[in-house]
Amino acid sequence: MQWQDHAIILGVKRHGETSVIAEVMTRARGRHLGLVRSGRSRAMQPVLQPGNEVDVIWRARLDEHLGEFRVEPLRLRAAQLMETATAVYGVQAMGALLRLLPERDPHPHLYDALEVILDNLHNPADAGELFVRFELAVLNDLGFGLDLAECAATGARTDLAYVSPKSGRAVSRSAGAPWADKMFVLPGFLRADGNDAADFDSLSAAFRLTGFFLHRHVYEPRGIEATAARDGFIQAALKALNSSLRAVPPAPDELSA
Repeated sequence: MQWQDHAIILGVKRHGETSVIAEVMTRARGRHLGLVRSGRSRAMQPVLQPGNEVDVIWRARLDEHLGEFRVEPLRLRAAQLMETATAVYGVQAMGALLRLLPERDPHPHLYDALEVILDNLHNPADAGELFVRFELAVLNDLGFGLDLAECAATGARTDLAYVSPKSGRAVSRSAGAPWADKMFVLPGFLRADGNDAADFDSLSAAFRLTGFFLHRHVYEPRGIEATAARDGFIQAALKALNSSLRAVPPAPDELSA
């Protein structure tokens, strides 16, 4: 058995004296494990870092075997990803999300999304928004997707303001007003009819939203907890976003007021 594909390194585990078991995300074959001989060598260690893009050839006698990877570097992002807390935690948090999916189950849209997020982890607003959408996509692929396109009560597709914690469906402002304190706020950047950019408040609301449904549908039934990397990423993204907002100079009319 043999196949070849582009892959993104998610992590490695020591195996014996010189080898490692590499965990990668591929576009055509999903999350996959394979043995890399001499993976702990000076030449291979910089290549087998989370976030790096590589070309892999997998070989095994039978499809169900672990198999071996032959790895060639394509794009080494790891050094850049170590420069900010959002990037360091983000790579780890996305790897943890992908481990919620069955091994060798293809999710090409998640591979594509992972590539985009890795290229934008230096920007806290973009990284936070993309990460939330990544969590929503993982929930959907696990069978617990949220319906944020129309109101659960009226079918309206405009003025959506809330998300029901029971159904995971959007609710319009007028229909949800009597129960507003019992529902989640629907962030503007997640509304189909909106083009708002993520800010501190909307991003905070989005993390609460996805965190609730991940806990209810995935973590709690499996008896696991969200990784510390997710909390670290959220704190780093919100802190960086808040700092950047405070650093914006006032407009000319504010100076003259």
